[in-house]
Amino acid sequence: MKVYETSAIRNIALVGHQGSGKTSVAEAMLFATGAISRLGSVLEHSTVSDYHESEHKREMSIFATKMHAEYKSHKVNLLDTPGYPDFVGEVSASLHVADACLFVLNATDPVQVGTEVTWGYADKRGTPSLFLVNHVDRNGIDFPQIVAKLQERFSRSATVLQIPVGDGSRAIIDILQMKQLTFPEGNDAPTVEDINAGFADLAAEYRNALVENVAENDEALMEEYLEEGELTDEQLIAGLKDAVRQRLIFPIMVSSATQNIGISRMLGILIDACPSPAEAA
Repeated sequence: MKVYETSAIRNIALVGHQGSGKTSVAEAMLFATGAISRLGSVLEHSTVSDYHESEHKREMSIFATKMHAEYKSHKVNLLDTPGYPDFVGEVSASLHVADACLFVLNATDPVQVGTEVTWGYADKRGTPSLFLVNHVDRNGIDFPQIVAKLQERFSRSATVLQIPVGDGSRAIIDILQMKQLTFPEGNDAPTVEDINAGFADLAAEYRNALVENVAENDEALMEEYLEEGELTDEQLIAGLKDAVRQRLIFPIMVSSATQNIGISRMLGILIDACPSPAEAA
C-alpha cells in the first residue's frame, strides 16, 4: 500500500441538498483520476457510492460512503454524504473527520433547505467550505444570479474561481488561470484557450474580486497588491489556501459531473486550496 505524507492528503466531504449531484460528482472524480474506468450512473445503480440495496430502491444516498483517489501525487479521501434532511446525522458525523467540505449545488435551484442545514453544521465546526455549482451545461443558467444568492444566503466572501460558458457548452472559464478550458468527451485533459471575448469583462470583474478578497486577508499581500496592482500566481494560491482554511473565502467552482466537465480542474483546486490534516489541526 502506498504511503502518503500528511501534507499530500486531503479529506473532503461532499455535502449539499438532495438531487444536487454529489454522488455523480464523486463518481466523476474517481473517473478523472483513473480510479475507475467508466462513469457509473445513479439511475443505473452503477456508482461506487450508493451501493446499498435501499439506496438503489430510493435512488438517493442514505449512508455516508468513503472513497479515495490519487491526483497529482496527492491522496484525496472523499465522503459522499446524503442530502435528504432525515439523514443529516450522516453529514454531521462526516464533518467530524473531514478537513474541508465541498457544497455541491444544483445550478437550476442552488440554495435549498439541505444546503442551509449543512452550512450551519460546517459553520459551527469551522470547517473550510467551497461551493461547486453542478449541471452548468444546462440551458438558461444565470450564473451571476447564482453568485448573488450564495453571497446573500451564506457569505459575502463567496468568491468566483470559475465561470460556466453555459447552454450545452463543454467549456468553463478559469479565473485563477484566466483561460478558457474545454473538456472533451471521455477522460482527456481539457484544451486551454484564450477567454471568449463575450466573457472577457465578466472574467476581469471576477478576477479583480478574487485578488482583492485574497489580498485583504493578508497584510503582506495587500501591500504587494497596492504596489504592483496584481499578485503572482504563487502568491494568489498561497493566499487563497490560507483564507479558505480560516473560512475567510468560500471559492465557487462549476461542473457538470455526468458530462465530466470541470472535474479534473476542480480536483486541482481542491489540492491547492484545501488544508491537509496537519494544516487543519
